[in-house]
Amino acid sequence: MKTVNRINLILGSHAHVPSGAPESEFEFVYETKIRPFVSNLYRYSNIQAVLHYSGVLLYWVERTHPESFMLIEDMLSRKQAEIIGGGFYEPIFPLISLQDRIGQIELMTTYLRKHFGKRPTGCWVPGMAWEQNLAVALCTSDMNYTFLSQDQFEKAGLEGSDLFKPCLSEDQGKLVAIFPVSRFVEKELSRKSFSQVFVDMENKFKEICPNCKSDKIISVFPESVSSSPEEAPDTAWNRFFEEISLSDNIVSSTLPFKILKTYKIFKKASFPNSTSLENDFSPRRFLIDNADVSGIYSKMIFTNLLINQLKGDKARKLNAREEMWKAQDSCFFSAGNEQYRNELRKSAYSSLLRAEKLSREKGLFVPSLIQYDFNFDGKKEFIFQDEKINCYIQHTGAGIFELDYLPKEWNYLDCGTSSEPDKTRLAGTDNLNKRIAFADMLFPANEKFDNLINILPDNGRFCYHEQYEEVTQDKKGKSCFKLPVRADNVPFGYIEINKCYLLKKDNLSVSYQLVNKDKETASFLFVPEIDFSFAGVGDEFVRFYTVDSGGKDISIDRLLDSNNLKILDVKNEVQILLSSVNNFTGCLFPVFKYDMYQATRILPVFSVTLDSGVSWSNEFTLKFSH
Repeated sequence: MKTVNRINLILGSHAHVPSGAPESEFEFVYETKIRPFVSNLYRYSNIQAVLHYSGVLLYWVERTHPESFMLIEDMLSRKQAEIIGGGFYEPIFPLISLQDRIGQIELMTTYLRKHFGKRPTGCWVPGMAWEQNLAVALCTSDMNYTFLSQDQFEKAGLEGSDLFKPCLSEDQGKLVAIFPVSRFVEKELSRKSFSQVFVDMENKFKEICPNCKSDKIISVFPESVSSSPEEAPDTAWNRFFEEISLSDNIVSSTLPFKILKTYKIFKKASFPNSTSLENDFSPRRFLIDNADVSGIYSKMIFTNLLINQLKGDKARKLNAREEMWKAQDSCFFSAGNEQYRNELRKSAYSSLLRAEKLSREKGLFVPSLIQYDFNFDGKKEFIFQDEKINCYIQHTGAGIFELDYLPKEWNYLDCGTSSEPDKTRLAGTDNLNKRIAFADMLFPANEKFDNLINILPDNGRFCYHEQYEEVTQDKKGKSCFKLPVRADNVPFGYIEINKCYLLKKDNLSVSYQLVNKDKETASFLFVPEIDFSFAGVGDEFVRFYTVDSGGKDISIDRLLDSNNLKILDVKNEVQILLSSVNNFTGCLFPVFKYDMYQATRILPVFSVTLDSGVSWSNEFTLKFSH
């Protein structure tokens, strides 16, 4: 005999693939998560489910597997399934503006309404990253409900049976219903049978509230269900749905909109800033602690500023904003290693640069140099913007931290962070260790440059951690800096470095003057490291040459001994020519993080000997062409 008080089960399926991921990743997620769930659910018309797949993923499914679209549409029409909305590009909502939150939700809503004929009333919050002001964006977008984890419910002060009921949350008079998701049950379902898990849950309910007769709601979005290693996903999901059918004396599958229609009394709750991820993960802290992520975020904020300045052309402004949204993917701002995936970062920067190009008035663009706190570190950076090149320079090290070639929408300074142990960091300087171009170092004259490849020796001066003084700025594209001598005992602290950047169209020149302020003759190696990031490593992505006196290209594998370096970016069909007035030796090599390509380090080495008061000069020129 069936019990009167069954557990109300909200069963959900969620999947997302970041924009810029390879086709194989989309296919893998479809074959392991979407198709097995949707096709098997379709055969069990008595089981209801909530579906959320990001707009990026749905668009791919629409083009490659339209048969799944037909199944979803049929289940929606017979009210077996409910599809919920969210941000089209799966953004981390707390880190984007209200305008972008509403825009991304509306873009997703429009897409779902167009393809499935129904406007969603629920919203997925990626990572369940919650801040109370999200209620305004959800309510403004006509989203009536969302989901947060039971852990977040506990942080909001809820307990006992209230952990199994929806509640209302409010901000500025805007209300949204929030359903609790049981991460514990999701984990249990991945290793135990459905019936066993819910029999255990029923017993737990009796312990929590032995006399409770109210509805008990469990929401789950299981990544996987219990199966043997050799079992196909189709088989595992089919068995899972069969077990639900046979457990109808314990559970009754339902949909959020049905519960909201019949629910009489909602408890109110205010949720603290939190996510569903373990270890009290905070996107904002993650942003501060991770240079790769903070670079994308800073570029996004700056691009948004440029878009807002565009007047009169609403269509172009909307196109620019939609390009920017592609870079707001939650994969960059969540725990894990996604931010180290070179192809995802490159895709994000390409979208941001397309948005920037759209924001520029056609035929009216004027090259400029502005000072703007790009990194939100309390110091203004120097932002060169030319027709073809962006060059961003920071006070720390007077190095370039972003170098965009706009015709190909490529940031060559998206180089990741250094994983080398750094014993030379100075108090008060940037602790993110982001790779830059023209990162100046001084080493003893007898140091072998091969030693610079793995771990930098301690007996050098690492100028890229020091604060260069601003000397002169020219709004037409010239910026000069000076690193003064130091009174402490840092190696080569008596060397003054004067450094000047000049940007004109597709040419960037960097001139140096090193002055010996000591009373004795100084001999040392000067190494202005230049890091570039390409699509990958190997001849299919990038090739390096030097040009001999006869103009013939000579392929380079690793060692440098010339006054020029020709770089062929094969993917983008771009040629970069690095030339120097003085000859240099040195080496180049790729760097990886977690076995993922990040950048190529170029270490030009100059052997310098200076008498007291004497200076040494050199000039680099970087020329881009395609």
